[in-house]
Amino acid sequence: MPKKVKITPSTGNVFRDLGFRREEAEHLLVRADLMIEVQKIIASRGLKQKAAANVLRVSQPRVSDLLRGRIDLFSTDALIDMLTCLGARVRLTVKAGRRSLKVA
Repeated sequence: MPKKVKITPSTGNVFRDLGFRREEAEHLLVRADLMIEVQKIIASRGLKQKAAANVLRVSQPRVSDLLRGRIDLFSTDALIDMLTCLGARVRLTVKAGRRSLKVA
């Protein structure tokens, strides 16, 4: 008889699902989204790492870290700056959470 597999529904945030605290998971998700956008723009323009480094005003090893997904090395501000250098317009959208907090 096959083993039963327990399926746990996602919270909608992969970092939360991996066990990060709620606040840290939200920060990581924002940084991941920004990093993916930077990667997409670099790829869509066919930029090599050296050319991307010139556009982003960073070193080529920094671009390598970016393209390898080293999220721990990049702040939200740094990623927004990179998107701006690439000509992107960055806007923040805030949505209500799934559960509301009660204030005493």
